[in-house]
Amino acid sequence: MDWQRHYATLKTLAAKDGRLGDVEPGTVVHGMDVGRWLATQRQDWPQLSDGQRERLTQLGVEPAPRPVPAQAGAGDTAAGERPSGSRSAAFERGVSALAQYKTRTGSLTVSRSHVERLEDGSEVRLGVFLSNTKSRRAKLDADKLAMLADLGLEWARA
Repeated sequence: MDWQRHYATLKTLAAKDGRLGDVEPGTVVHGMDVGRWLATQRQDWPQLSDGQRERLTQLGVEPAPRPVPAQAGAGDTAAGERPSGSRSAAFERGVSALAQYKTRTGSLTVSRSHVERLEDGSEVRLGVFLSNTKSRRAKLDADKLAMLADLGLEWARA
C-alpha cells in the first residue's frame, strides 16, 4: 500500500508526456519525501517486482548505476567488493553507513532510532541495522563478521 501511495504521488509529478524530470531527495509532496523514496527504489531495483520496475520505467526511471568495485588491499573491506544479492547488498549498505557514522562521530554507539544518510541519497536505519545484526550474529558468515570487527565492533570478533 505504501509503495502504491508513493508511486501515485510520483506519477503526479510527471510532465504531460508522462516523463519525470529531476526528483531529488528532499522533494516532499503531501508530506511524503518522494525524492528519497525514488532514490531508494533506484538503489533497490533488483528487489522490485517486475510490475514495479515496469511502472517506474514508464515514467523514465532507471536503476541506479552500480558502483565499480574498488581495488581493495588484502585487509581492506569495501562495500561493493563482490557481487551481492539483495540481503548482502543491504548488509553492505549498513556497513557503509556504520563506517560513515564512525568517521563523522568517532563512535560506534548509535541510538536505535538513528538514520544515516549515505552519499547516494539513500538512508539506512543504522540503529535498527546494528541491533538486528548483533542479535543475528551467530548466523553471519566469517566475511561479514570480519567487516564488522574491522570497524571496531567487539561483539563481532571471533
